[in-house]
Amino acid sequence: MRLDHEAVGRPMKIVYSLRDELRENPQRVAQVQALTLNRQKPDMGLKGAHGLYGSDEWWQSIATGRIKTQVTTGTITELYFAGQDSRWGDEVNSFRMKLEDDSIVEDSIYPTLKSERRLFVVGAVVNVVHAFDKMKQQPRFFGSPNYLKILLEMAISLPSHDA
Repeated sequence: MRLDHEAVGRPMKIVYSLRDELRENPQRVAQVQALTLNRQKPDMGLKGAHGLYGSDEWWQSIATGRIKTQVTTGTITELYFAGQDSRWGDEVNSFRMKLEDDSIVEDSIYPTLKSERRLFVVGAVVNVVHAFDKMKQQPRFFGSPNYLKILLEMAISLPSHDA
């Protein structure tokens, strides 16, 4: 999956790619797939209806739309610390971004390289794509379908001196 960065109108850098991460960490793929296939845990893991996580069939299901995806593009308005994870000792691990319709969305900072965290600044444009894969446990407690929101790719605009 590659985002359409030309639609943003600014030079962008891909700072996270799930495909690349899974290529580097095949054990993660194996663990997620094993949980999907484990009939002893019927309420845990992905359903696997459109291929096992990380498989060629799964990626094809994303490409063809059988697994729903959502692209979100916005401008960072605020950086902040959320949760207990301070993986690299930084206080900033999340951001709020304003979308074109003036709504505000929150997300986490997911650069593959620690050095790319510097790109996450107020005013930067972020382009994110998520997939929504069905969980085994259906429905959610309030009756709606239960999906896992999976980050596929994240890109951020480059400062003018990096372009």
